[in-house]
Amino acid sequence: MKKSIIISLILISSVISFAGAELSSFTARSSNGSIIVNWHTNTENNVKYYSVERQTVNGTFIEIGTVDPRSDHNYEFVDHTAFKTSGVLYIYRIKIVDQDGGTSNSWTVTVSHNVSSVKRTWGSIKALFR
Repeated sequence: MKKSIIISLILISSVISFAGAELSSFTARSSNGSIIVNWHTNTENNVKYYSVERQTVNGTFIEIGTVDPRSDHNYEFVDHTAFKTSGVLYIYRIKIVDQDGGTSNSWTVTVSHNVSSVKRTWGSIKALFR
């Protein structure tokens, strides 16, 4: 009896509902100088769009892009703007925005970003002109 209750709790906790979406997975990884953010939803109801937000360890969350709902519920966002430094920890979350303006945030994922020296130099040059 106790085993079935524990197994049920594990299954329930593996899928978390936010606003109008049921998020089942959310990952981020460093790849070829960019960070790839993936997530999957089981169900969506009244979702207007998803906002991808990034934070450095001591910073605040900023929106870096939006993604419209898809019928297959599989999402990918490539963060090309996180190429300035190497070895930095970035924290990502998904903000789910409903048609009625309501929002909720997913859990966070952390990724250590690795970049080539060429992209690091280009990022420094671009920062001079901002």
